[in-house]
Amino acid sequence: MTPTSDLDRVAMIVLRYMRRPLFVLLFVYSVGIMGMALMPGKVVEGEATHMNLFHAFYFFTYTATTTGFGELPNGFSEEQRLWTIFCLYTGVIAWFYAIGSLIKLVQNPHFIQAMDGFRFARKVKGNAEPFVILCGFGDAGSLLARGLSDHRMRAVILDADPERIKALGVRDYTVPMPGLHADASAPKHLLAAGVEHSACRALVALTNDDDINLKIAVMARHLNPRLRVICRSTSARHEANLRALDNVTVVDPFEIFAQLVSRAIARSELHNLNAWFVGTRGVELGAPVQVPRGNWILCGYGRMGRWIHRNLQAHGLDVRIIDPEVDANQVDQGTVIVRAHADHAALMTAGIDDAAGVIAATNRDADNLSTLLSVTELNPQAFRIVRQNSHENQVAFDAARADLVLQHSLTTARRILKLLISPLVQELIDWLAERDPAQTRALVARLKAAVGKEPPHLWSIGLVPSEAPAVIDYLEAGGSLALGPLCGDARAFPARLPCEALAVHRAGESIMLPDTDFSLGVGDEILLCGTPWSESMLQATLHNPYTLRYVVTGVDETRGYLFAWLDARRRRRGADS
Repeated sequence: MTPTSDLDRVAMIVLRYMRRPLFVLLFVYSVGIMGMALMPGKVVEGEATHMNLFHAFYFFTYTATTTGFGELPNGFSEEQRLWTIFCLYTGVIAWFYAIGSLIKLVQNPHFIQAMDGFRFARKVKGNAEPFVILCGFGDAGSLLARGLSDHRMRAVILDADPERIKALGVRDYTVPMPGLHADASAPKHLLAAGVEHSACRALVALTNDDDINLKIAVMARHLNPRLRVICRSTSARHEANLRALDNVTVVDPFEIFAQLVSRAIARSELHNLNAWFVGTRGVELGAPVQVPRGNWILCGYGRMGRWIHRNLQAHGLDVRIIDPEVDANQVDQGTVIVRAHADHAALMTAGIDDAAGVIAATNRDADNLSTLLSVTELNPQAFRIVRQNSHENQVAFDAARADLVLQHSLTTARRILKLLISPLVQELIDWLAERDPAQTRALVARLKAAVGKEPPHLWSIGLVPSEAPAVIDYLEAGGSLALGPLCGDARAFPARLPCEALAVHRAGESIMLPDTDFSLGVGDEILLCGTPWSESMLQATLHNPYTLRYVVTGVDETRGYLFAWLDARRRRRGADS
């Protein structure tokens, strides 16, 4: 069966609602024109005149617009004037009926939705720039859209809540981001969003329903098997199904949150580097938050709490649990469990007096904020880590002045943004997590020397003809190129640009923290961190063969046929002498 397009749906709704008014107008006009043509006019030279059909149609046309040119082409007879009165009243009624039906049509929700879908599909189809399909515009979705906008990457947004799509219209994004109120799991809406579009780079499923996210991922895999899919999931059953699909990346916000908490406590230098990479407010590179080690109290033992407990135990930390519904079979023997809400009494029972810190990790912001107040009163020296569930409560959490606030929607959006913009960044962080902390501190020292106190600027370059034509020509001509010379400053040779190469991706393998002597090849992807102007200078090297040869050899070659001829002649004279 041939699929129905959005334009077909609009036309169908228009014909359905305007069919009867159009027939009424057509009937009134037909009867009026025929009657006017049949009515006898004034007697001229002893014979009654009649109006032809064209004059009758012309008369009805200008009277319908209330222009009133008069009785044309001749004066009317009494019969014609009587028929005109009848036609005017019936015409006015017919037009009121038609206009009322038209107003009712444009207010009809099905018509509005069909028109929105038609305009949305037309915008997506006409887009030639790379874009991402974002399914779900809640807290995490809106934060991800803002991050994409800051990196000047377009997104196409689907959400089942019409109020969220209305909110999209007032956002000051730097690039166009069309949105549609629709069920993102419906294949027709995914097709309208451009799931088969050649410029679509990825699809992100970020709705608050794991079943819908799974359905979106499955539909996208069938509609476009080559498209990359990133799916949020908090269900172990759904994660198992998603991980079985090809080209699908699963993002678990609970796991990410727990990972950040454990790294803040056990690997503060790595947590500081990651926070600096993603642009967390108030984070200074090389100045990690000093988190005490010792006994910790975990308030809330849902799925996120279990992830946090597991990660903290892996780092050898003692954890005491406060939760009214915790199951003793889910924790190790010997773990202190308090089955209650995290109030004064529960905190005292859990040993707040000698606790190094408290993690408020329930799924209710009011409870977490209440726990912070109790901890501040009972043990002001305890380190306080709190989970923020809703972005709307940002002001209250700022006022709480916790030592570390982690918003799981923000951490999820940042993780997905890294996967979309610079996937090698997360690979680097995970690689450093398995290495000695001294490597992280050494990298921090290099970045501080290169970037200073400026905010980080991450970007990737691919050694392919479209991104680095000068480098490709140089390598294919037999030249050898290392990372150090490529990052040379052509304005102050042999100085280097204020940037550091963090990773090189080659043939499915990632080489982390390559040295300056690392030899580059065609097809390599390089992740760099530096200042914005260093990227502009490096782009000149990638595209200009003279600049490239200068940073490699230190020799500024002559340009143009005349200067090349003069230089060659000078060299020949020098050789002859």
